[in-house]
Amino acid sequence: MMVASRRVFLTALGSTALFPALGWADAGTGPTAPVEALNQALIAIMKAGDSTPFLKRFQMLAPTVDQVFDLARILRVSVGAYWSTLPAAQQQKLQQVFRSFIVATYVANFHSYNDEVSSVSPTTRAVGAQQVVASTLGKPSGDSLRIDYVMGQSGSGWKIQDILLDGTISRVAVQRSDFASLLSDGNASRLIASLEQKVSTLSSGAISS
Repeated sequence: MMVASRRVFLTALGSTALFPALGWADAGTGPTAPVEALNQALIAIMKAGDSTPFLKRFQMLAPTVDQVFDLARILRVSVGAYWSTLPAAQQQKLQQVFRSFIVATYVANFHSYNDEVSSVSPTTRAVGAQQVVASTLGKPSGDSLRIDYVMGQSGSGWKIQDILLDGTISRVAVQRSDFASLLSDGNASRLIASLEQKVSTLSSGAISS
């Protein structure tokens, strides 16, 4: 897939066990380790390609997404003050469909391999208690997509808490703005329905949220 298409994917991501986890066991424990594991997993599903059913590629990637992203925190920040007003059942459903949405979006957009390689800078920069890890994914002799990851400590180590496209644009901030229009009066049904529809479209019905 062209770099421009994956740039569109990252913008969309902000606006809106057949296989084991890939690459995590040898990834180490520092803030760069989750990014390296994610990039390895993305290259693996790219190599699997469209000839591999969507559901199998989803199952390939999902364990790594669970390991490297702080999905619970990302969702809470994206929902904002509404989160505490939501019934427990809606919070749980929203967590499930949000996870499916993140995984399905990656699988739908990283579906072909053209000799791409990943590069993760060993040097991080501090932003308060968080660390920013610079990463690129692309062809060695062509355009590459720069993606910076905001890493934070959780109970199980370093996790991705935000994505910065071109090093500046916060995906969580954009997502929070978009989610707000689908949340009202402590009710997340419209947001849940919207994410479920996105998952269905991305997977052509192969994934049930």
